[in-house]
Amino acid sequence: MFLRFIILALLLAASAIAQKQQTNFITVRGHHLMRGGRPYYFVGANYWYGGLIALDKDGLSRVRRELDFLKANGVTNVRVLAGAEGSGPINGVTRVGPPFQPGQGTFDITVLTGLDRLLAELAKRRMTAVIFFSNNWEWSGGFQQYLLWNDLEPARFVTDKPTWDEYRDLVSQFYTCAPCKAAYQKQVELILARTNSITGKRYINDPAILAWEIANEPRPMRPSANAAYQKWIADTAAFIKSKDAHHLVTTGHEGRIGTESLEIYEAVHRDKNIDYLTIHIWPKNWAWFSGDKLAEGFSNVINETEKYVAENLAAARRLNKPLVLEEFGLPRDAFRFDAASPTTFRDRYYAKILSHIGGQPGGNEFIAGANFWAFAGSARPIPGQAFWKVGDPYLGDPPMEEQGLNSVYDTDRSTWLVIRNAARARLN
Repeated sequence: MFLRFIILALLLAASAIAQKQQTNFITVRGHHLMRGGRPYYFVGANYWYGGLIALDKDGLSRVRRELDFLKANGVTNVRVLAGAEGSGPINGVTRVGPPFQPGQGTFDITVLTGLDRLLAELAKRRMTAVIFFSNNWEWSGGFQQYLLWNDLEPARFVTDKPTWDEYRDLVSQFYTCAPCKAAYQKQVELILARTNSITGKRYINDPAILAWEIANEPRPMRPSANAAYQKWIADTAAFIKSKDAHHLVTTGHEGRIGTESLEIYEAVHRDKNIDYLTIHIWPKNWAWFSGDKLAEGFSNVINETEKYVAENLAAARRLNKPLVLEEFGLPRDAFRFDAASPTTFRDRYYAKILSHIGGQPGGNEFIAGANFWAFAGSARPIPGQAFWKVGDPYLGDPPMEEQGLNSVYDTDRSTWLVIRNAARARLN
């Protein structure tokens, strides 16, 4: 009788633990992200290099300090890279690393130790991560590396920079390249099958992961690839869901500009396996102001941003799904990169973007969160050196961009005041 009582007590305790764990997962109900039975809204940061720097002792110490700093300033979500593909230059750009997939179908599993450590530290702080599997752009290898491995791209583009039209022609081939897609899927499968070496928890059972993201800014690149692109997004989302019943899945999409079509953007997010929509907002890249004339063009930046949010939000409303503004950035005043330079217009821009998040007066309940691009933490650019080199500290700016261009340093007090105020304004 006593043994039966002990067994029953253990079963009840295990059930209670499982139920508690289940309530910690972020879920979707209609157009809300949910946590613990309540709508979940967040202020987040892009911290794509977090799993890379956590690989060594000094980097892990930096991660711990920086996560403490983010949490203290109201940031509860980070968007991170799962793993890079290939190594060395590509398009003349030195990519980040070390790679998780050094050669096609060959994986260095030890690289995921950094991601293990990052997730363990996030869990301690009740923070979450969105993890993107690959990249439309060259700075982590991404789709272009798969094409190089399969001889669908001239080898000269290891060191030569393609024109924009050449780049579009090249990357659009990914969606019809069977071995490229197979190698990508193998990478996804290995990550989904991972057991965290620090916590002993399987990734698919870890509430510290908010969502899996198919790629960073996946674009069809050419209209001729639209159908294959849409099929690949749907197939990939279904594959992820078949392996992981707990976590959300999203695309990593930029919005209408990413597909040059609001209809295609809406169509890929209509899929039952895509849980929420994403958009990215890049006033400089999209020429919403001229050259370095940010002050003169700032009113147009605000107008174009409001229009862009509205048109993509309309798609979210039609689909009755949440929307996350998961990338947005702006240079410092006068395009200076040092930490002493002011951030007047960036601060005003951040305040406008963050005001859209639901759960606060004037926010929109469809907009679940926003991740600024990007957190540089304690790192600073190398004086007199514009671009990143192997061995330099990671900032928020990827290697092909000037270091400090869009990075937010831990000493940017006025920016952090904006971020803290936005976080405090949320009802939850």
